[in-house]
Amino acid sequence: MKTLINVKADKEVKEGAQALAQELGLPLSVVVNAYLKDFIRNRGINISAAPRMSRPLESIIGGVEKDLVAKKNISAAFSSAKDAGRYLDSL
Repeated sequence: MKTLINVKADKEVKEGAQALAQELGLPLSVVVNAYLKDFIRNRGINISAAPRMSRPLESIIGGVEKDLVAKKNISAAFSSAKDAGRYLDSL
């Protein structure tokens, strides 16, 4: 049996959640139900201030990791700030 829950949320939060749910091909109600089920299962909530990596940042880091494996776009190690400055000036 389904029931209705009325929840107040900031307009931006609701719109952002709806947009992401739609991007994932889910109705927002599925997302809310999943969170509620997790709340019941774990008997608590997990609120974290730790930032998560965005998709664009993951893409950039993936490119850097590929460069490291291919030994591309890597500068030499420097023993002083002057050496690093000279290297940058030479570019």
